[in-house]
Amino acid sequence: MNLKDEWEKALAEKDCEKLLELFDDYIDSIESEEELRKELKRLGEVAIKCDDPYDFLHEIAHVYAHLDDVKSAIELYRRVVERKKDDPEEYATALYYLADAYEHFGMPKEAIETYQKLLEHEEKVLKNDKEIALTLANLAVNYDELGETEKAIELMERAREIFERINDEKNRLISLLDLAHFHYELGDYEKAEELIKEVLRNPRDDEIEINAKLVEAEIHAGREDYDRAFKALREALLKAINVSDDIFGVVFDTLVDFIEGLFNEEAYDVIARNMETFAELFEDDTAYFFRAISELARWKSGDEEAKKRFDELYSKVENEELRSILDEWKRPKLSLSLGL
Repeated sequence: MNLKDEWEKALAEKDCEKLLELFDDYIDSIESEEELRKELKRLGEVAIKCDDPYDFLHEIAHVYAHLDDVKSAIELYRRVVERKKDDPEEYATALYYLADAYEHFGMPKEAIETYQKLLEHEEKVLKNDKEIALTLANLAVNYDELGETEKAIELMERAREIFERINDEKNRLISLLDLAHFHYELGDYEKAEELIKEVLRNPRDDEIEINAKLVEAEIHAGREDYDRAFKALREALLKAINVSDDIFGVVFDTLVDFIEGLFNEEAYDVIARNMETFAELFEDDTAYFFRAISELARWKSGDEEAKKRFDELYSKVENEELRSILDEWKRPKLSLSLGL
């Protein structure tokens, strides 16, 4: 049976698992936007009736987003909420995924409204302390996204108290990480550091430790103690190497953004002296990438000999993404002088 026939059979049978399995290949085979929209409409009608529709909806929503039509994606989640209203547990799950979709697509106000509905349902009907605390934490993150960081702290403190009371240590530590980040955003570095120290004093999993080190780096950077910020980032990167590609990618991107910020501030000396500690973590061309950054910083600070060393190291970097970062950073910054 060819792909088209398999697809039509799965649609006719409302076989959500099979449709999800075929989704990428079939959607990629559609050539026109008009045809794609028609197919998404057919899929949506099936997806909202699946017993567990959320992975399927996630895939459909991303295609709608690619078509710049988030509204149609959100409408599917809303229809699932309506359909699940008579089952308290299923209704709560549907509200969560609707709120998460709003959050994912950059709509924090709508996410907050939905999380508020979910919180009310959990407090009045389900009365599950852990779920109440998780919803409070999600509300806090979205209030912070709107710049209402004091409100975020208030909500996250409520979540933390519940996690502590029910002995949910992992989520308690995660709430402390979020609180540390919120206090950092308000410029209260002392409180933020105190919370990070509490996280790092406790037994924890690798992902929590990595995130603690990232917030610690934020705090040191906020104090302009860049050497200590680099030290915390190195510890996070070292731990992330052995955790997962996704976590490693987050830490690596954070490090690259930090270095770029320092280049923009022309803090060349601090960049140059810190790159070797990252280079020695790698046995592939990533080591040459970090050593090239050192020489680029020296070159930008006026050391003409560093240009030769940079070019030699650059030639050893085979990874195109890493080369493109170096290409971007070695370009002179343009400045406009306006006579007003």
